[in-house]
Amino acid sequence: MNIALLGYGKMGKTIEQIAIKRGHNIVLTVDKDDKDYDITKADVAIDFSIPTVAFDNISNCLNHQVPVISGTTGWLDHYDKAVALCKEKKGAFIYASNYSLGVNIFFELNKTLAKMMSTLKQYNVSMEEIHHTQKLDAPSGTAISLANDIISQHASYDNWKLEENGETTIPIVAKRIEDVPGTHTINYESEVDTITIEHIAHTRQGFALGAVVAAEWIAGKTGVFTMNDVLNIG
Repeated sequence: MNIALLGYGKMGKTIEQIAIKRGHNIVLTVDKDDKDYDITKADVAIDFSIPTVAFDNISNCLNHQVPVISGTTGWLDHYDKAVALCKEKKGAFIYASNYSLGVNIFFELNKTLAKMMSTLKQYNVSMEEIHHTQKLDAPSGTAISLANDIISQHASYDNWKLEENGETTIPIVAKRIEDVPGTHTINYESEVDTITIEHIAHTRQGFALGAVVAAEWIAGKTGVFTMNDVLNIG
């Protein structure tokens, strides 16, 4: 399979290594300032760029009938436009805040725990996420997904805020520490005890592998999908 990498930072380079090991060809690498490139060289594109160019990258792929896998966070104000364009062009598109298999299992665990805790009003939920200092958005897209999943299952909460408490608000603390691939912690705390679930990424390999697996999976398909579709979970 011929793959275009939209975004060629640390994550893009890790995806490149894994894709080549799995027998694929990297036919195009695009950095944030690259404008004139031929996306039609690729059978599929993988976007790990930056928030300000992600939607343009995705739109370019869909307009040229190139399936696109996006892991860029911080651009989701335009997500509905991307979905509409994908349907209009009869294209193929996957967005995930996190492509790691372990994190996608963690998403399901988080929803299950939130549903279990929804009747226990003595517990207050809070979240913390830690990432490397190069990460531009805060909180992380993964943290936002986790918070929204809690809200969907737990009637006591209707919003999340970055480092801000409120009676119906999930507070998220975001920390940036050198060379931390990603840690997400969810706490349910009462006066007598605390229940904690946590996912700790040791390297970027898990994120990169998941993105390549998603690119392999989407070949020949039409529609808007999620990692639950790719992994057949949830």
